[in-house]
Amino acid sequence: MPSVQKSLFFISSALVTAKAVGVLGYAMSTQWAIMTMKCVGGGSGSFNGSATITLALFNGKLDKVQCPFGNSDNFQVFPELVKIGGSPVALHGLVLCLLVLCLLFSAGTILISLYNSVSNPYETYMGPIGIYTCSSLSACLSFVVLIIFVASVTVTSMAEDMVKNSDQTVELDDKSTEMQLGYYLVIPYTVLSLAAIALIFMYDHAAYTHRREQQRPTEEAPKEIMMY
Repeated sequence: MPSVQKSLFFISSALVTAKAVGVLGYAMSTQWAIMTMKCVGGGSGSFNGSATITLALFNGKLDKVQCPFGNSDNFQVFPELVKIGGSPVALHGLVLCLLVLCLLFSAGTILISLYNSVSNPYETYMGPIGIYTCSSLSACLSFVVLIIFVASVTVTSMAEDMVKNSDQTVELDDKSTEMQLGYYLVIPYTVLSLAAIALIFMYDHAAYTHRREQQRPTEEAPKEIMMY
């Protein structure tokens, strides 16, 4: 059986990671970005309005005001991006894949932490090394998600293509993007994943120090004494 101190550290790591999973799960269910564009057209049917896309990971909403008409449409993000093709669908698919991997690695951290809280495995992937690996990958991949998603909604023509997909006659300009709660919740997920690493590192360092202190009297003993 592990010591009480070890159990507390590893249970704390599991709880922190479980909270991180809850945060990321909620983030994946809410809005990630709002993109607004000016909508103009000339000739006899001139108009001057705006189009706004409210984007989550799996669904979205397109609101038009005099662009050229006023209407509101809900859509499924991935099927809509498949119609557009190109880099937007590839980047969005990559974001979803990385988020799923984050959840899987976090689940690995939870399972290994709970296993260590009730047993004393060797220093293998089922010990602190496994938690360092899983939590580090979770933190790194979530950070990559932040970068890729921003590039997807700001650098590519995703928003413009979505609007033009419903009406090819409009011209769009002055796109502005505002990140929403879902996007920002990835940051505390990353921090909590790093916190799980910090907890196990604290325990690992304390255990290593304790082992060194126990070995020191033997190391410092005179050779004559050690011979007997």
